[in-house]
Amino acid sequence: MSDVSRPSPAGVRTAAVIPAAGRGVRLGPGAPKALRALNGTPMLIHAVRALAASRAVSLVVVVAPPDGAAEVKSLLDAHALPERTDFLVVPGGESRQESVKLGLDALPPGYDIVLVHDAARPLVPVDTVDAVIEAVRDGAPAVVPALPLADTVKEVEPARTPGEPEPVLATPERARLRAVQTPQGFDRETLLRAHGTVTSDVTDDAGMVEQLGERVVVVPGHEEAFKVTRPLDLVLAEAVLARRRLNDGF
Repeated sequence: MSDVSRPSPAGVRTAAVIPAAGRGVRLGPGAPKALRALNGTPMLIHAVRALAASRAVSLVVVVAPPDGAAEVKSLLDAHALPERTDFLVVPGGESRQESVKLGLDALPPGYDIVLVHDAARPLVPVDTVDAVIEAVRDGAPAVVPALPLADTVKEVEPARTPGEPEPVLATPERARLRAVQTPQGFDRETLLRAHGTVTSDVTDDAGMVEQLGERVVVVPGHEEAFKVTRPLDLVLAEAVLARRRLNDGF
């Protein structure tokens, strides 16, 4: 690991936190989801490379399973990663929210922008990463990449027993809805304040910033930034990588 004091080319330094402590039960038994192989390489390595591909990202903090920090560090050391980017590995907590906070606590001073990225989104294009960073630089305290929904969405009364019919309560206007992806980008002080203030269970960090009453904006996401959670997603991710290899000539 190299010195983490190197400034980014644009002067405002950006760090990324990748929580990778989850078990990924929907992918079935075995290794933690982030360590599952994708085209022979752990998903986590793909995700780290995706963030480090941005010239603006000068530090990536990987939050490992609580008992797996040494294994994850060895994994990073064993794979080729951009030399201009520094890497840290810290043990995570029992929840995603706790793991992100532990990653934030590990950040050295001097990083004004923080990205939080799902290890299970290994194929996010660098243009999406850069768009999120640029929006934070332009003054937004929180930025999320997102896509319009292709399907009509129904709000329902959840069934008490899985598989039972569920009564429809409403049909939200699809044009106003977005499917949120990562990396989500933040002004560091705002994100720290959110993690120090919001204690309720949330599904993403931008939701915590929303609870502070701060402005959250959306930038265009990308269809290849999908989340790998089911076995079918692994098949799709392999197909994306195969197409990239064909297009890039390797």
